[in-house]
Amino acid sequence: MKNKEGLIKAISEKIQSLEEKTEKAQTGPASPELSEKGQDLIKNLFGENDLQKAVALARFGQFERSIVELQAILKDDTYRLEAARNIIRCKMAMGTADDAIDQYNQWFSSDLFSTGEMESIRAYLQPILEKRGIEKTLPAPVVEGEADTTQSGGIEFSMPDEPEEEILEITSIGITFSSGPHMGRMVEIDVNFQSGDLLSMIIPKNDKGMIEDLKNGDTLEDIQFYSPIAMFSGTAVVANKTQIDSGPKRGDFCLDLKISST
Repeated sequence: MKNKEGLIKAISEKIQSLEEKTEKAQTGPASPELSEKGQDLIKNLFGENDLQKAVALARFGQFERSIVELQAILKDDTYRLEAARNIIRCKMAMGTADDAIDQYNQWFSSDLFSTGEMESIRAYLQPILEKRGIEKTLPAPVVEGEADTTQSGGIEFSMPDEPEEEILEITSIGITFSSGPHMGRMVEIDVNFQSGDLLSMIIPKNDKGMIEDLKNGDTLEDIQFYSPIAMFSGTAVVANKTQIDSGPKRGDFCLDLKISST
């Protein structure tokens, strides 16, 4: 190939430029500068129990305080697993994959979680690391005397005090819009936070036209739900659409969808 060296150099420079831009995007401000009073207001407006209040803080970029409050919820048997997943989400949202991995390893070495709970946390975090190109295999919990089934889809387990119809962990959804700039096309949106059947997503202000026609109470049909272990379709209702007015995500929208059927 003619001019091979020049071509390789140009490609290398382009890759380096993209990596620098990616790093800047992932390591932006850790959280907006909101006063404690402002954080308390968010908790009271968007949460009815301790878990919902902690998740509300994270939805609005208050990751550090959210982690502190989620850590306290780990003492609650009912909400321990959901609190742990949201701690991982916060650490990843802050652009600190190493911190998320360290947190997993710390829990793995403790006796705070059951084997099933640790497998659930691992099954959530491992695909995210792979998606980000991080070559790190998390240690998988194995019950003594049982075969390791994690390579063939994971082990089955049931969580205490949770209904049999427990909603799977959703990492992203696919919506086919019937109007707007994306009409007739399926758009995949990452799920930032999940509390049971309530999914929260951040829509960049540049894509506001995508959700401009959505109103609270609207039903979205034929949504594709993606989890680390399955893909399925269903419907969801628009629970809330709020524009963020402070912090690094100022101008973006927080879209909450409540899963109505699967």
